[in-house]
Amino acid sequence: MDRKRIAVDVICQHSKDGSLIPMRVRVKDTEGEYQIYNIKEYKDLSHQGTKLMPDGVFVTNNTFVYECKIIVFGVKKLIRLYYELNNTIWHMTY
Repeated sequence: MDRKRIAVDVICQHSKDGSLIPMRVRVKDTEGEYQIYNIKEYKDLSHQGTKLMPDGVFVTNNTFVYECKIIVFGVKKLIRLYYELNNTIWHMTY
């Protein structure tokens, strides 16, 4: 299943062991306005080798992958965040 992959702004925390913890994501809506969502839960799916994710994104060991839950208009939504070390860009699929 191919999902739409868009570039997003992410605020994250760097822990003392070097891991990243995504905390907030900022996305442009269809009208060009920024919407900010706090990440309520996340699961780190990084460093599991080179593979194709269920949403159609190809990842390597150099890609951080997070499955996150956010609240949109009172409804819990599942998104995936991808951080590519080579070009320091965050992407999101939903």
